[in-house]
Amino acid sequence: MQEEADKENPEVAEAVAAETTEAAEPDAIDRELEIFQDLQRLQADFVNYRARVERDRGVERQLAVAETLKAFLPVLDDLDRAQAHGDLNDGPMVAIAQKLRAAGEKLGLSVFGEKGDKFDPEIHEALVRNVSAAVTEPTVADVIERGYKVGERLLRPAKVAVFVAEE
Repeated sequence: MQEEADKENPEVAEAVAAETTEAAEPDAIDRELEIFQDLQRLQADFVNYRARVERDRGVERQLAVAETLKAFLPVLDDLDRAQAHGDLNDGPMVAIAQKLRAAGEKLGLSVFGEKGDKFDPEIHEALVRNVSAAVTEPTVADVIERGYKVGERLLRPAKVAVFVAEE
């Protein structure tokens, strides 16, 4: 019956068709907007993922370098002892010692712990404690083994003897 009325009055048929099209258009626009927003979220997630992977890759590299350098610390200690004993004044071991130390520095290895430094329990390990009237605060009296850092990361504290003030 409605079809017969539409055939008789084409204007009514066009109005009904226009209403149906207008009702469908907002649904299509809403759906396109939803898809667009989903794509934006996916893109942001991917950008964040890529940044996180790069950051993690850098951290993993730093950890690997630190662990490798940590394995060489006994060798560096032996070189320091040999130098203190006078065994590294000449010969081929001088060049090897210089190259090992230069390689460590290139990878960010830094040495700390010098005689006369203020004692810091965060970076020093006190093996010997002596009382002295010459100091007012705990001071490194002697360095038994130097400490090492890679960047700000502590590889090994310096093993030291400490002077403390008289009580």
